[in-house]
Amino acid sequence: MVEIETERLKLRQFILDDLDELYNLYHNPKVMKYVGKGILTKPETEAKIFSIIKSWEKNNFGMWAVVHKRDHKMIGRCGFCFLDNTPEIELGYLLNPVYWYRGLATEAAKASLRYGFEQLKLEKIVAVAQPENIASRRVMEKVGMKYEKEANYYQSSVVYYTILSKENRSYS
Repeated sequence: MVEIETERLKLRQFILDDLDELYNLYHNPKVMKYVGKGILTKPETEAKIFSIIKSWEKNNFGMWAVVHKRDHKMIGRCGFCFLDNTPEIELGYLLNPVYWYRGLATEAAKASLRYGFEQLKLEKIVAVAQPENIASRRVMEKVGMKYEKEANYYQSSVVYYTILSKENRSYS
């Protein structure tokens, strides 16, 4: 099991016992406002956990469960998936709103990028967000990602950011 620790967080692989906590996130309209088709049902969340676990088995990457070290609670998810119908590797993250505005998404994203470049030896990592999701865009910029274009993924207009392995190591 791949785990990463940062100053305030532990990123660990999801297990089936995380279903209820992940469902609490995926069923929260505030969390899901800019994510996919919106809130998910419990069966849809269960399918997501199975998909995440399978991604780790097949690709050696996926989403991590983000655990706040002080509170010992799973507060979100962060990690990698394939960008909608492409071979590109996408960085994604979301947190429980109680933990917003503390720099925790940035901390988790930096750790994920470090893993992607140093362990997986990726050349490029992308991230997308709906244009009005300013908080997500700020995280992308704080970790050194650069805006490239407007695009259409996940049946939505998005802004598309990238970072290359050889670029400034803002994620370090």
